Amino acid sequence: MAPTLYRGSRPGAEGRARDWAEIQERMLVPLYETVYDRLEVGTGTRLLGLGCGSGLALLLAAARGAAVTGCESDAHRLALARRRFRPEPGWGRRARPAPGTSLLAGFPGGSPPTAAGGGGGGDGGGPDGHDGFDVVTAFDPAEPAAELRPALAAVVAGARRGSAVVLAGWGPPERCSASRVLRVAERLAEPRGPASFGYGMRLSGRDDLEDLAREAGLRPDGSGRVACPFGYPDLDSAVRGLLSTGLFDAAVAATDQQQVDKEIAEALHPYRRADGSVRMENVFRYVVARV
Repeated sequence: MAPTLYRGSRPGAEGRARDWAEIQERMLVPLYETVYDRLEVGTGTRLLGLGCGSGLALLLAAARGAAVTGCESDAHRLALARRRFRPEPGWGRRARPAPGTSLLAGFPGGSPPTAAGGGGGGDGGGPDGHDGFDVVTAFDPAEPAAELRPALAAVVAGARRGSAVVLAGWGPPERCSASRVLRVAERLAEPRGPASFGYGMRLSGRDDLEDLAREAGLRPDGSGRVACPFGYPDLDSAVRGLLSTGLFDAAVAATDQQQVDKEIAEALHPYRRADGSVRMENVFRYVVARV
């Protein structure tokens, strides 16, 4: 695994966004690539990414020739996504984004975003004559179902018949080593109530993805599982990467950062290797639904 770009503590929301971009986001690349292969994402595909993070999944789609639009409510992650789509030093060389690339703040609300031309990481643009997106993705397994529902409803309201909507979530807990570490967040957040973390609310149950699709007026049309191991060069990177997901925010609020860091490190002990690296085997599940 390539080393992270920065080492040391990074307090605050901006630092966590950088940790997400440099450490954690890459862990889901097998999921992104499997879905893109299955749906034949490529030249001519108009793709919308809900909760696009710092833009890695969009970059992979753009490299295939797709015109991509991303929506992200975290301002710091969105800023990093916009940087990634600009040819700035420090992020490396990459394919030029396809015409139509647009990155938008927030999730769709009362009306869905249109397939728009934003000029390689702009703030959006007007309709370009298309009548919707070919593929809509919601890849982030940490996104609560309650926040996805209105976004999906808005997208579906303006989508073309037959368009594909992909929802992703955690696989069975017994197949996800990370679930044992995530229980730290649930236990430490307990003083704020059982819903403060809500692992089950983050699409981990057997039929959660299908139920969410049907609630949005979609028709499930297949599913799959993808192995997405979490690998880190050292314990510090593992702790920072997991914290960057946002899944431990309630635990930090209920206790303190030092205690959460300590208990995550202890929970990671079974997954440490002789060379100091950390590896957790995980399976993620996705559902393809149709408008």
